[in-house]
Amino acid sequence: MGGTRVETQVVQGSSESGAEDSGVESAARRFAAALAETPAFRAFEEASVRFRDDERAQQAYGAYQAQQRALQPLVMLGAASDEQRTELERLHEAFLAEPSAAELLEAQASLTALCRAVDGLLSERVGLRFAATCSPGCCG
Repeated sequence: MGGTRVETQVVQGSSESGAEDSGVESAARRFAAALAETPAFRAFEEASVRFRDDERAQQAYGAYQAQQRALQPLVMLGAASDEQRTELERLHEAFLAEPSAAELLEAQASLTALCRAVDGLLSERVGLRFAATCSPGCCG
């Protein structure tokens, strides 16, 4: 579970002109490799694999997700019944009770905290909100 996947994602399509790596691309590769070696990233990768391979957790997640999708229009309109909301909450709790799911969510929270801290440092150094400028949407 090395940093190859992250490294590839960070610099995918990096050299449009076909020229040698720029300093920015090289720095991006080093950054991706360093991030992939952090305990938070490694824990997230390992938890992701355990969750993916846990059939019970996958079933619990699937049941919760299916009910959530089915009720979304009703919830948005404020038309979901108490029974429907209770069932959705029960399925959510069942999903969270699966150890591999809880581990994944905890690892995700740790990785998110690390990424936010890194974003803060990068933003401070470059003088703008780094993550917001890298987001695909208009309102990062």
